[in-house]
Amino acid sequence: MYIDSAIIVKLLVKEELSDFFQDALENIELTTSELSLVEVASALLSKVRTKSISENQRLAAREVFHKKIDAEQILILPLDSPVYSKARSLIEFCHPEVSLRTLDAIHMAACDISQDLPLCATDSRIRAAATKLRIPLFPETMPI
Repeated sequence: MYIDSAIIVKLLVKEELSDFFQDALENIELTTSELSLVEVASALLSKVRTKSISENQRLAAREVFHKKIDAEQILILPLDSPVYSKARSLIEFCHPEVSLRTLDAIHMAACDISQDLPLCATDSRIRAAATKLRIPLFPETMPI
């Protein structure tokens, strides 16, 4: 299953739907792209700035993330020219119905090329684009 950075953050720190995803994704092989290394670091720092988590919680979350990578609980896919080319085509294909953002398109391209499906995401634009592209989603419908 391909997970985007927002899902990774939900697995690392307490957020809305964290419990759902922690339970649902336990013991499942997870994949993401190298982009998540940067996005997760940025998201955790943002949470410190907004006082959602402490600096110690950020460091602990970062350590857990890297331990999951080292243990191959989360596999990291490299970013390369085919991914960027695919991302450009996905943005164009989704236009104008879905305004797919650059980094989301990169995640979707990495997912599509790897075929490590379904795509696990909560973002409404990613989910709309995945539906348009017929990429299976997890969860199929968002929990309330």
